[in-house]
Amino acid sequence: MGEFQRPVFGPTNHCLPGRWHLTAWREKALTGIGPPLPLCGVTFRQWRRLMALYGAEIDSPYRLRAVATTFWSLLNSACSWYEDRLYADKVARTPIKPPIIILGHWRSGTTHLHNMLALDDRFAYPNTYEVLYPHTFLSTEATCSRLVSFFLPRTRPMDQVRVSFQAPNEEEYATCSMTLHSPYVGFVFPRHQATYDPLLTFRGVPDDIVAEWKAAMALFVRKLTWKYNRPLVLKSPPNTCRIKLLLELFPDARFIHIHRNPFKVFKSTYHWLWTTAPWFNLQRPCFDSLKDYVLRTYRQMYEIFFEERSLIPAGHYHEIGFEELEARPVDQMRRLYESLDLPDFGHVEPAVKQYLESLGGYKKNSLPNLCPELRKEIASEWRRCFEEWGYPT
Repeated sequence: MGEFQRPVFGPTNHCLPGRWHLTAWREKALTGIGPPLPLCGVTFRQWRRLMALYGAEIDSPYRLRAVATTFWSLLNSACSWYEDRLYADKVARTPIKPPIIILGHWRSGTTHLHNMLALDDRFAYPNTYEVLYPHTFLSTEATCSRLVSFFLPRTRPMDQVRVSFQAPNEEEYATCSMTLHSPYVGFVFPRHQATYDPLLTFRGVPDDIVAEWKAAMALFVRKLTWKYNRPLVLKSPPNTCRIKLLLELFPDARFIHIHRNPFKVFKSTYHWLWTTAPWFNLQRPCFDSLKDYVLRTYRQMYEIFFEERSLIPAGHYHEIGFEELEARPVDQMRRLYESLDLPDFGHVEPAVKQYLESLGGYKKNSLPNLCPELRKEIASEWRRCFEEWGYPT
């Protein structure tokens, strides 16, 4: 894959030279000939739009991957045509049940919380296959998920959490494939990341683009509701700064926000963006501006979060600290259920305890310490969050 930058958070250089070590054949296959993760489910029409914009700029190590994505997009188009004719009318008549929406910046514990709520069989959730193939999952998941899962990496590259098509995942991948209106497209074409940055918040974005995203989000949720006939538990970090839009779509939704020590979030987010680049890119990534990107994105996300949080109706919002959830998970989950007036927690408590026991051997990443200069910069840029949740600087 070539030489890139490995984070060490030093006093002057935040990175030093390193290499990605993709030794497993699954990793080599996925990053060499598999489509970039945010574009797994794109149709040929969408892929052709991207190629018209950036096809000439795809770097040589990724050209085979681009050819493979063309092939998969043609299959997605054919399956999407079939699925629309089979299910579109049924889905359109399906009323949406008010969802539970998890908010929080990347690497703040949203996945851990999502996994625990997903254990409750009175709810449903979008799984990995569904978010990667939103156009076709109703007609292809039963067959294709078993076939394609053979090629999945066994764990996520950034934290060694187990991967499967049945695991809960974030709906941002679905709306990305359905509309291309997502900052994740900028991860695929990093030299054009600035073009897609406004799609994190949708502030200042043309109304027709916002309307297209809202329609896609509603359609995806409606398809899942038709399939499961249960309220959904949704989780997508970008939605942390889209509360107003989400309330326009789902006025009776309940929201859970999870926060974590900002210093740890910075390190883990930097590490996440670095380690997942091989799974996302069609252009060579540039990490020179990665520190500024993490600082800027977090700040923008929470400026809007604090502005829009008050729009959530009373009794429909609960906030939780990752540290408290980690220290007293059962007590914190029980409190969450009571705060949002969810069904009796006792129904799912044994499953939560069993899940927590299964994590006994899990080891977190050991990341380098932040140098004093960088800590000072983070504390200044994200001061409101340190003060809001009482984290020391």
